Amino acid sequence: MAEMTKLNETTGSQVTEFVLMGITNHPELQIPLFVVFFLNYLSTVLGNLGLIILPSVDFHLQTPMYFFLRHLAFVDLSYSTDIGPKMLVSFIVEGNTISFNGCAAQLGFFGIFINSEYLILSAMAYDRYVAICKPLLYVVIMSDMVCWILVAISYLYSIIISLLVTIKIFNLSFCKSNIITHFYCDPLPLLSIICSDTSEIELIIMTPSAFNLVSSLLIILISYMLILLSILRMSSSEGRKKAFSTCGSHLTGMVTFYGTLLFMYLQPHSNHSFDTDKMASVFYTLVIPMLNPLIYRLRNKEVKGALKRIFQK
Repeated sequence: MAEMTKLNETTGSQVTEFVLMGITNHPELQIPLFVVFFLNYLSTVLGNLGLIILPSVDFHLQTPMYFFLRHLAFVDLSYSTDIGPKMLVSFIVEGNTISFNGCAAQLGFFGIFINSEYLILSAMAYDRYVAICKPLLYVVIMSDMVCWILVAISYLYSIIISLLVTIKIFNLSFCKSNIITHFYCDPLPLLSIICSDTSEIELIIMTPSAFNLVSSLLIILISYMLILLSILRMSSSEGRKKAFSTCGSHLTGMVTFYGTLLFMYLQPHSNHSFDTDKMASVFYTLVIPMLNPLIYRLRNKEVKGALKRIFQK
């Protein structure tokens, strides 16, 4: 453990690797946590692969809703894979290091996929709004081309923002230390070990982050307010029940994801710490990608029906 706690005073040109402090420094917790997070990651992989593959093999699920769900599962699987395996290694090795380029790649890919999640959840909310409020125009409005354009914009925007942040950070000098007080290469712990002025890069990070959070939340809230008004106008109780059931899974997943993010952003500055961020990060990088397949599979009759049809063949 000496290597992990060693503080290396260095300059940007000398940094070739970083030391990730991981989740805990208590040796007695390493093996139990490894088992817990290994099972977590295994569940994440199997669950999200199932949501990616299932709509491809069952034509009942080849709709815009499941098109977006497949991409949600893809980004969940991608950013948990970007972080999970490396975190698992930290429980079984002493010097948990990551190369300079490896850290940059991890930060870049994580930025792409977590930003994509905001936009895909927003697209899913818009899809539910069209399905419930404009059912006769649903096929026209949510055409294959529109769905692909929305997803393409999500990925393209996320790639641009993530590349900008990653390039800016890794062009600065890390002279205070090469120890990252986190279990992955997160921007805030990286900024804390940069010796030059970080005000510009902080603005570059916070502006898109705040925009992504606020704009996607607004789209989701407006969509669900219009959905609620439309449902309340329905005369049939059966129609209201069916409308609520089509939104239940997405609403549950959205509350889980945004609830965690709002906890991080809205906590008082005096209570803000890397340890708090670390626990919240565990939830939205590792727990939510595992929960989403369960939410969409267990709360969705169409997914249950597709699974039954596959196993009955």
